Amino acid sequence: MTREYARYSAEKAMELIAIDSPSGYTAKAAEWVKNEFEALGYKAEMTVKGGVVIDLGGVDAKDALLLEAHADTLGGMVAEVKGNGRLRIANLGGLRADNCEAENVRVYTRGGKAYEGTMQLCNASVHVNTAYTDTKRTFDTMEIVLDEDVKNSDDTRALGIDVGDIVCFDPRARITESGYIKSRFLDDKLSVGILLGFAKYMKDKSITPARRVYAHVTVYEEVGHGGSASVPAGVTEGISIDMGCVGTGLSCTERTVSICAKDSRGPYNYDVVTKLIEGAKKENAEYAVDIYPLYGSDVEATLSAGSDIRHGLIGPGVYASHGYERSHIDGVLNTLKVLKGYLNI
Repeated sequence: MTREYARYSAEKAMELIAIDSPSGYTAKAAEWVKNEFEALGYKAEMTVKGGVVIDLGGVDAKDALLLEAHADTLGGMVAEVKGNGRLRIANLGGLRADNCEAENVRVYTRGGKAYEGTMQLCNASVHVNTAYTDTKRTFDTMEIVLDEDVKNSDDTRALGIDVGDIVCFDPRARITESGYIKSRFLDDKLSVGILLGFAKYMKDKSITPARRVYAHVTVYEEVGHGGSASVPAGVTEGISIDMGCVGTGLSCTERTVSICAKDSRGPYNYDVVTKLIEGAKKENAEYAVDIYPLYGSDVEATLSAGSDIRHGLIGPGVYASHGYERSHIDGVLNTLKVLKGYLNI
């Protein structure tokens, strides 16, 4: 596994990040995913739920592996058109108000129009608001200020904006010369890029795995039920490719791949975790084994829905999760190496 596939993965992730897709508003992102895998020569199908299942090939269909990543992200939904024409929003997924201040947004109407705005503290001018510093940032104390000439709720509704409309945050995505990948929503679009990079590697090298391999790019992970359906027949193992946590008390960095032994929902399958570690060692991947205190994954939704499979979780290290996140090309490469070693290809 060479660095070119890590670079390809990151570049594809940047393309996907540019497509707004908070949970519940993912059709364009899913279509992009389907088209990208098909362009590599794989069969990809949309699920009724809106995700994409891809057949990556392989021989033994009775001992198949399912790789899961998600294309949905955090975001917001209009909860109230306020009397001053501004918007109060509710979060989609684990979006936090306190790290959204002064971020640019796009508001998508049911009629298909998009309007720009900014999320600001109510009464945001520091020269006016004597309580600016002491005000707790919540979705009730903050608002979307539209970049339109609106003075009241009637003006805003006249634009077609109303309760239930989707609010998407500018990801500010970039890859630095030193290889750092910075953006909102690396969780989990970077991993979708990794799946594309792995698929391209197998296609370029004409690799047919000994066991059948499927990928499922889900679209409701951030609200808890992304991987709960659409498991192909014959799947015995599922591995979520999601972000590795970087923070106090953990060993993972942005340049390594994280292998999760346990998260907030319980331990991952012991044998699968062991095989992932063995795969990392075989490919000389830089890895860390960690326990995530506040985490849940697609493959746990798969188990909760009743699938009788073994499960695991890996991913490139991502710092500042659910905020303005950062990873590195090295973390992407090490994740690709673990997949290669796990499948013994």
